[in-house]
Amino acid sequence: MKTPLLQVAAFCLMVLVGPADALTLQVLHASDFEAGIPALDDAPRFSSVLEALKAAYPDQTVVLSSGDNYILGPFLNASADPSAGYNGVKGRGDVVILNAFGIQASVFGNHEFDDNTALVRTLLRPDAVVNYPGTAFPYLAANLVFTNDSNLKTQVAADGQPYPLVTNLIARSCTIAVHGDTVGVVGVTTPELATLSSPGGVIVLTNVAAEAQAAVHALTNAGLNKIILLAHLQQLENELDLAGRLAGVDILIAGGSHTLLAKPGDRLRAGDTRYGDYPLVRTDLVGRVVYVLNTAANYRYVGRFVADFDAGGFITNVSTASGAYATDDQGVADTGGYPPAPAVTGVVAVLAGIIDAKDGNLFGRTAVYLNGIRESVRTEETNLGDLSADANLYRAGLTDPAASLSLKNGGGIRDSIGAILSEGGGSIRVPPLANPRVGKQDGDVSQLDIENALRFNNSLSILTITAQDLRDAVEWGVAGSGTPGQFPQVGGLEFSFNPTNAPMTYSTTEDGTPTNILFPGERLRSLVARRADGQRDLVVENGALVGDSNRTFRLVTLEYMADGGDRYFALTRGIQRTNLVPADAVKTFTTDGGEQKALADYLWALGECSRPDTEASADGRIQRLNAREDDVLKPGIVSLARAAGVVRVDFSTLPGKSYQAESAPALAGPWAAIPALPPVAGNGYDTNVVFSPGGPAEQFFRLEME
Repeated sequence: MKTPLLQVAAFCLMVLVGPADALTLQVLHASDFEAGIPALDDAPRFSSVLEALKAAYPDQTVVLSSGDNYILGPFLNASADPSAGYNGVKGRGDVVILNAFGIQASVFGNHEFDDNTALVRTLLRPDAVVNYPGTAFPYLAANLVFTNDSNLKTQVAADGQPYPLVTNLIARSCTIAVHGDTVGVVGVTTPELATLSSPGGVIVLTNVAAEAQAAVHALTNAGLNKIILLAHLQQLENELDLAGRLAGVDILIAGGSHTLLAKPGDRLRAGDTRYGDYPLVRTDLVGRVVYVLNTAANYRYVGRFVADFDAGGFITNVSTASGAYATDDQGVADTGGYPPAPAVTGVVAVLAGIIDAKDGNLFGRTAVYLNGIRESVRTEETNLGDLSADANLYRAGLTDPAASLSLKNGGGIRDSIGAILSEGGGSIRVPPLANPRVGKQDGDVSQLDIENALRFNNSLSILTITAQDLRDAVEWGVAGSGTPGQFPQVGGLEFSFNPTNAPMTYSTTEDGTPTNILFPGERLRSLVARRADGQRDLVVENGALVGDSNRTFRLVTLEYMADGGDRYFALTRGIQRTNLVPADAVKTFTTDGGEQKALADYLWALGECSRPDTEASADGRIQRLNAREDDVLKPGIVSLARAAGVVRVDFSTLPGKSYQAESAPALAGPWAAIPALPPVAGNGYDTNVVFSPGGPAEQFFRLEME
């Protein structure tokens, strides 16, 4: 008779572990696998590097993931194709790859729940009909409670069991036997899960430190003296803070931030930047060292931590072999050219054929790299952010011509449209590369490119918001630190912000849902909004709301954000809301009102994108004031013409402002008012001045707001 799981757990935790010998432990880890199209190449190479590193310590290695093992998008969706052999369930190919890596435990990230808990259950559990094994590892989450979720409550096991006994299941912790010793593993998930994803009935306990500590104590009280914490807290600063608030954790593996930690001598992949040392060192509550680990996302690196433990469970040495191991072709060669696991190459071969069919379905072209890099779209304006926001506005205008503003979250952009190539010891960003197998040429933008960049395929909503709500929404957009998903990308808006000023804060419910604005924030400095007829409306000047706070605008945003996603509380106050996708619709690439089709249609209408991405110092829609000066309110020269001794300058204005034309012999000045021209009153529309220059020395002209 099989022993019930709860009895096994009780037995495991009651038997104290006796004194252990010294141990050399190798921890191989990654997080945020989030397979997109590059995974077709990177997953097999990741497997090759992983196999090589395992071989160095065959009996002393644990393999762990700190969450976000998959993400909505073309790679995940390809598993649902009937030809994939997964009984029509998306994501199963991702799980089979992780199983082939030998993952022994993972924490839940936020993206595991993007399609609600029904998919989580289906991916956890075996399916004998198609010989799908489910997860060959447990998911760990000490601060999540599953008793109220109908899909997952039956998948919960008791804590502290050996991981082979809890595959396909969920627990707060598990143990892994290593070379005659035992390592305890605990997991914790971001306390903001409810506003970042769709966890159904899962209860999120927001005191992460307390829940983690309780789970750690349960293991140490059972005699374990080597504890690894998997913490998917979205920003590395959160995990570093957590490390100092606990006792008994030896190694903390972070997740969600995509932060590349590496030793100064580690070779990085083309285009990548090292953000800190590997490992980072912190001190816990009782003065013990905690080693904090993290690597970049998307199968691009294997994190390797090799350390010696003494018999008391203290780390006495960290090997110089520890670090970030790149999973490009050179990385495979450098680690011995090990073959990837056959199951990995098998999945990739099947999914590549399904994905290729989409890469031949073309929608316009781009002459430039469209920047969807995480560190860019979550901190500054990018050309892909602009393009996507403008596409949403284009689609909204077909339903409601009064819609003039677009606001979306940078976290909804999951990848660039283009490629990064090595060149001359550095890297260059280029438009999408050709795919001769399907007739795609360099620069062509395909269905696959669009699906890969906008993997969530968010539905669009149009709503009416007040000037106060608009101000509050943008202020919240710039309230985060690090690389927050809430950071805005916009259309029809120009604003400036100072990221060093005090951020907006909320009053919240216990699960972190905002109920009111506690502090309005001081980061937003200037904000101008365009109306449907082209008029510019001054909303914020010098950080203060201007004019009637109740005047209204029509704005298109993501349905996710209109519902309060990414904690956009101000958008939930919108009225006259129109959702462009019916609630019961099954969204695909061709679903009208979804972001993917909006971008495809807009690209088709444009024909070709040609506006390059710019550094933050040259951004115009979103002006970060630690990178450039604020000129949101300054008049923009629309055109300048000079003929037959007469100059005409067309320029933009703001309501209630006055403008004086000036001239100078050189760009450096000195500038002087043109005497024949009195100040011009602005009304928010473009206007012009026409004059005859006073002399040949007057070569340069500008408008100054008085």
